[in-house]
Amino acid sequence: MPEIHEIRVPDLGDYADVPVIEIPVKPGETIARDQTLLIVESDKATLDIPSPVTGRLVEMLVGLGDTVSAGTLVARLAASADAAQPAPAPVVPAHIEHTDADCDVLVIGGGPGGYSAAFRAADLGQRVILVERDATLGGVCLNVGCIPSKALLHVASVTEEAQRLAAHGISFGAPAIDLDKLRRFKAGTVRRLTDGLTQMARQRKVTVIRGTARFSGANAVTVALHAGGEQGVNFRSAIVAAGSSPVALPMLPEDPRIVNSTGALELPSVPRRLLVIGGGIIGLEMATVYSALGARVDVVERLPNLLEGVDRDLVAIWTKRNAHRFDRLLTGAEVVSATAGAEGIAVTLAGETQATTYDLVLQAAGRRPNGAALGLEAAGVTVEGGFVPVDAQMRTTMPHILAIGDLVGQPMLAHKAVHQGHVAAEVAAGHRAGFDAAVIPSVAYTDPEIAWAGLTETAAKAAGRAVEVARFPWAASGRAIANGADYGLTKLLFEPGTKRVVGGAIVGPSAGDLIGEVVLAIEMGADAVDIGRTIHPHPTLGETVGLAAEAALGLCTDLPPVAHR
Repeated sequence: MPEIHEIRVPDLGDYADVPVIEIPVKPGETIARDQTLLIVESDKATLDIPSPVTGRLVEMLVGLGDTVSAGTLVARLAASADAAQPAPAPVVPAHIEHTDADCDVLVIGGGPGGYSAAFRAADLGQRVILVERDATLGGVCLNVGCIPSKALLHVASVTEEAQRLAAHGISFGAPAIDLDKLRRFKAGTVRRLTDGLTQMARQRKVTVIRGTARFSGANAVTVALHAGGEQGVNFRSAIVAAGSSPVALPMLPEDPRIVNSTGALELPSVPRRLLVIGGGIIGLEMATVYSALGARVDVVERLPNLLEGVDRDLVAIWTKRNAHRFDRLLTGAEVVSATAGAEGIAVTLAGETQATTYDLVLQAAGRRPNGAALGLEAAGVTVEGGFVPVDAQMRTTMPHILAIGDLVGQPMLAHKAVHQGHVAAEVAAGHRAGFDAAVIPSVAYTDPEIAWAGLTETAAKAAGRAVEVARFPWAASGRAIANGADYGLTKLLFEPGTKRVVGGAIVGPSAGDLIGEVVLAIEMGADAVDIGRTIHPHPTLGETVGLAAEAALGLCTDLPPVAHR
């Protein structure tokens, strides 16, 4: 008599009581292992509940509209004789043969670029294997970068906004910080997304191998498996999306109180004094978080300016708004030595004789590509200083091996990697595609946010390029004034004569959301009339983009009058 298996809902992360929206099988049908039994829908995505065994469906215990949670009994299945047998291990050819590939497309790296490439390739009908060195998909961005930092930045923003409301007649008590709960909130945010990626990989039948890959030939890699041992994989095409790693500063000793961004996001404690080495986006974002939690912060940047590359007028607004965070905000300064002691990390700067002691030191001095760690030379792929040169189709010097994301050069941004991943997947599948983005936006998710796209005023001056600059100060925006954000600024750069927009920058709340319109305008070749005559909803912060374009045309009635045009 066949064994009856009870099928229960697996771990759904933070989801509970999610409704059943589809049941694609009926009692009496033969069900294959991993075949979908039912589909549920959360507020984030639809999730498949697969069968863990092969057999005949005896009874379905839920119906459409019912809600389920982890552990809910949903079906009973009479397992076939071989149901409990493990899935056969992949067969690895004895020789590297292009025609005997284990997959059509091998993707190395499961970050935003890598999983996007893998999923797009699968959608195009390719057999896909995705190799990821970490325990979950999502890469640095999702697991220890963009997403957890934004979760903490949201908390920091709300905390400080509540404090600012005292000026408007609403006061709260001093915030009580529960680090354990805050860590759980951050971890839960990450888990919801990584669980979703796991589900989507299963839906697309993407095979995920947990391990670290190195090329062993033009069409083969060897994967050092997390579970132990090695596995060879032969491929027809490969997409390398192995990302980058934090730069480790040689003058800093090894000590748990010296962390990179990954360590800082673990929230080991709230230090009394924090030193941030590096005045770029990562350093200033983490300074924002720890300052909101109560730390006093020093920032040391070896370059002449914070946020190098961002226009100084925007940085000046940010600096004024953030003066309360810092004891010292030093540019053109360098750390020359650091010593770990019982009282903390004693740090000496160039030109100073007295060391300053910190409870926590964050090294946020940039990232370097991981190209040199993949054995790409065994595949005949050129690597230059860790970067992998590619053409517009994301092809390396070996046309069937493509590379995307941080590996192929600046800017090292997740949204760039995603678009390049789509291009690479389409090229690998034989489609005509190319990466030809006119602009790639950047955002510093500090408080306030700074966002920019296309040509900056600083870069235009350095290149001797003539531009017309239009500014709309948020002090003239009703919504900004009502929100306490009258310090903000929207700036657009136009090409003289044609009035086509070639760049833009915004500082203020939600600047990262607002910059999307500027990016689209540049991509579509819009001019000041196109933007200014587009009706924006009022009162919003978004209308400041349209008002800046009106200012360029001399038509803005929300600013003092200009000469008649």
